[in-house]
Amino acid sequence: MAENHTYRVIVRATFDGLTAEARERLLAEAAEHEGIAGMRFGPEGSLAYDRTLKAFSMRYVIESDPDDGDEMAGALAEEKAEAYLAERGYGHGELRSTVTDMDTMKINRKSKSR
Repeated sequence: MAENHTYRVIVRATFDGLTAEARERLLAEAAEHEGIAGMRFGPEGSLAYDRTLKAFSMRYVIESDPDDGDEMAGALAEEKAEAYLAERGYGHGELRSTVTDMDTMKINRKSKSR
């Protein structure tokens, strides 16, 4: 049995059909979700958006069997995002995810000049 891999997943979509209450809450919390502050990867996810309330992204760290591939990590992150958004009443369009397997990612190191 293979060890789990660590995946970083970015889930993106647009807000759609937001209620007045949801818009008000998002705008009140916008400073916490703009820029670098909203771009943390973690198992609980982080929501990033700006005051236009058009598009948003959510960033997750997913631990999953590498045999299940990137597709499973993306699906798991999208399920988490869907639950988070539904719980808060944030309407949205179709979720799309981008997955990076951190265990197979090649790191290019700068060579030392002599």
